[in-house]
Amino acid sequence: MFGESKGIILYSRDHKEKDKLVKIFTEKYGKLVFYVKNAHRKNNPLGASILPMTAAVYSGEIKSEGLSFLNAAKDIQPYAHLQQDIFANAYATYVLGLADAAIEDKKADPFLFRFCQIILAQMDLGNDPEVLTNIFEVQVLGRFGVSLELDKCALCGNTKGPFDFSEKFHGLLCRRHFSEDERRLHTDPKVCYLLQVFNQLPPQRIGKISVSPATKEQLRAVLDEIYDEYVGVHLKSKHFIAEMKKWQQLMQD
Repeated sequence: MFGESKGIILYSRDHKEKDKLVKIFTEKYGKLVFYVKNAHRKNNPLGASILPMTAAVYSGEIKSEGLSFLNAAKDIQPYAHLQQDIFANAYATYVLGLADAAIEDKKADPFLFRFCQIILAQMDLGNDPEVLTNIFEVQVLGRFGVSLELDKCALCGNTKGPFDFSEKFHGLLCRRHFSEDERRLHTDPKVCYLLQVFNQLPPQRIGKISVSPATKEQLRAVLDEIYDEYVGVHLKSKHFIAEMKKWQQLMQD
């Protein structure tokens, strides 16, 4: 079947000496692995369209089983900032890795596709990639089958904070019920507030959000705990981000 769709490059890997296997998250067909013959040839017309951090309209032979074959690409839009900035690139790579892990191959998910587009576009504008990644992490939890109560107290429905996060009750607890879970995370109420905001924020309204370094560090710790407890996905790109933060600290020092 011949098909055409908007797509985002998830990864590109060498295959044999001259060819590549390219995984593309397409809007219409979901995630597909394409075989690209002679991808390393300098004058290959597909060269620019299969680079990491690139979006385009891709067309080719879509196979229900096995590899698909990429024939052409148009409206190529490289995320130039993400291609050039190693720190922003690391967060964008992690976001795409989560999207890859969250859904099955060859299953269309237009909403998640557009969400990835929005997140990458905001990162490419220079907005805080760490905060944008946190927003994506919160909103993609449902794709992993995780349902947490982040809008109100999981026990009484109270919508007014301060709140803390409870793994025992799978969500937020208001102050009146802190005693119900001695092992609650004892996190800063500002972090719980951000979890609420990120969970409710419509993707089309995502833009520049300022969060202090201290709060971002606590938010990272809480999201790590949530992902370890409920999701269990451990991506190399996330480990790279942790190492990268150490580099940043050394550079600042």
